[in-house]
Amino acid sequence: MPRLGKLHRLATREERGTQDRESRFRQVLGVSFKILERLIYTHVDQIIDPLLPHEQAGFQHGRSTVDQVTLLTQDIEDSFSAKKKAEAVFVDLTAAYDTVWHRGLTCKLLRLLPDRHMVHMIMEMVGNRSFVLTTGYGKRCRLQRLKNGVQQGFVLAPLFFNIFISDLPTTISRKYAYADDLAIMHAERDWQAWEGVLSKAMATVGGYLQIWKLKLSTTKTVSAVFYLNN
Repeated sequence: MPRLGKLHRLATREERGTQDRESRFRQVLGVSFKILERLIYTHVDQIIDPLLPHEQAGFQHGRSTVDQVTLLTQDIEDSFSAKKKAEAVFVDLTAAYDTVWHRGLTCKLLRLLPDRHMVHMIMEMVGNRSFVLTTGYGKRCRLQRLKNGVQQGFVLAPLFFNIFISDLPTTISRKYAYADDLAIMHAERDWQAWEGVLSKAMATVGGYLQIWKLKLSTTKTVSAVFYLNN
């Protein structure tokens, strides 16, 4: 893989007009590298898309967040009709794309793609990438290596993240996923019953995240109970 294709120039742009100046980083990729990404995406997506779990709607053809929200809402309303209470846990991952474990991604790509040479080429693109940071004052840092993650400016990043979490373990509770956003819902008549089922589901998901080096945000992961008073 040409070195130029792995080098990123990051530039900061100071936003004036507020007391605290914020910096935004922009990733600039070579045109030829982006064309290569598109070609690989077109080839790989045809193989991967049918293999992804139905509960994952993120960046899949003909599906959107609206589908998952509608499905979750309908399941909650169905629980009301069955005189049940529903509880949902909305899971948030910390820097999900930035913490994708490269060795783990390689393993999962090898499971799904029949061409090992293609997997090797993909991981050459994902791994060993470098960047240079340039500030608005013309200062530059030394060349740094990106050791983890798939960059969100990367055309293939959403597909690779879907692959990385495609083997999320099965639970009794229903799951609704859109890329790195995940909701887990279960309905029962007895609150102790659904509390136990969801606790077990979260323990299963938490164990999976730990094995594959993804980080659960304990401050942003929340739960909600849905029920009728009558």
